[in-house]
Amino acid sequence: MSAGSEIEPIVLIIELVIHRGIFEKKRVHGKIPGGFFSFEEEGGKSRLYGFGHGDHIRLRDEFGNIWRGTAEKVSEEQVRYTFRDANGRTITGVSDSFGIVLRDGRGKSWRGFIE
Repeated sequence: MSAGSEIEPIVLIIELVIHRGIFEKKRVHGKIPGGFFSFEEEGGKSRLYGFGHGDHIRLRDEFGNIWRGTAEKVSEEQVRYTFRDANGRTITGVSDSFGIVLRDGRGKSWRGFIE
């Protein structure tokens, strides 16, 4: 066997790896929006704010309580958000092209946005 014939299979394997897409770039977060979240209670001054993306959203309220949450894509334009704190309270809601509306266990509404 000559040296040229040994190199050809290696070059062929490298070309196949490149063309088949083994090193293809994948999206980490998909299309669920993330970033800085800011919510304000309607008719009050209470606020929730924090960062996150997808299954890992972390908000803090004015009392220092931590709310952990997730985002789940419902349809092409809607995302459902669910947040829970250490005391078992929940806040849930949906977003559309105008913003996010959440409702807590006491019936209070929260409006917000993502930057």
